[in-house]
Amino acid sequence: MSPVLFETRGKIAIITLNRPERRNAINAEAGHALAEAVARLEADDALQIGILRGEGAVFCAGMDLAAFTEGKVEELLFAEGGFGGLTESHRSKPIIAACHGAALAGGFELALGCDMIVAEEGCRFGLPEVLRGLVAGAGGALRLASLIPPARARELLLTGRLFDTAEAWDLGLNARRAEAGQAFDAALALAEEVAKNAPLALRETLRLSREIERRAVDPLWEENARTLKAVMASEDAAEGARAFLEKRAPEWSGR
Repeated sequence: MSPVLFETRGKIAIITLNRPERRNAINAEAGHALAEAVARLEADDALQIGILRGEGAVFCAGMDLAAFTEGKVEELLFAEGGFGGLTESHRSKPIIAACHGAALAGGFELALGCDMIVAEEGCRFGLPEVLRGLVAGAGGALRLASLIPPARARELLLTGRLFDTAEAWDLGLNARRAEAGQAFDAALALAEEVAKNAPLALRETLRLSREIERRAVDPLWEENARTLKAVMASEDAAEGARAFLEKRAPEWSGR
């Protein structure tokens, strides 16, 4: 079974993370498949917009821990276009993240890499990397601080705490809210509104609307990569992973 599904409804591409037994966590295979789906949307002139959704109980729980044991972390995080071919991509077509259940760590970074987030009530968001001795290096630290007030971004990033749909709405992270169980339907309704508009106007409007973020964030990706690689190689990162697997509090060394 494919880890990522691709279907179309008129001018809309629906991209589904399809690893519900792993809470749609992204391993190497899923990362490649997602990148291919994003590229397929971009290349098809008949498509105007995409929706990224998750099968099962959650949108996406982040990177699969199997990527660490398989030695695939750098391949996943530093691929062309970034994590899942999405977080650093320069796309001409918008993608809506339809979030339910939870969008955590790399899963939240995928949602932030989209152009709009539609979240249903009760969804949980968060970048808990610091709790594991890591940094949110797939765009989370950079992008969150460019989208919401810096003090609020730092509070979320430096504590690693989770927050819900209501708080995400108050922070301006969500384009629309939906009732529980209705995230995809709400995202589809929004996509249909967008898709009926002129293709050239949509592309250029999207480009202009993202220009400020691109100018602020794009020059920092190289520094982001250096920092992420250094932190991933640290003793604290290894301790964070061990503590998580052993279900205990980590003992940090600062190295």
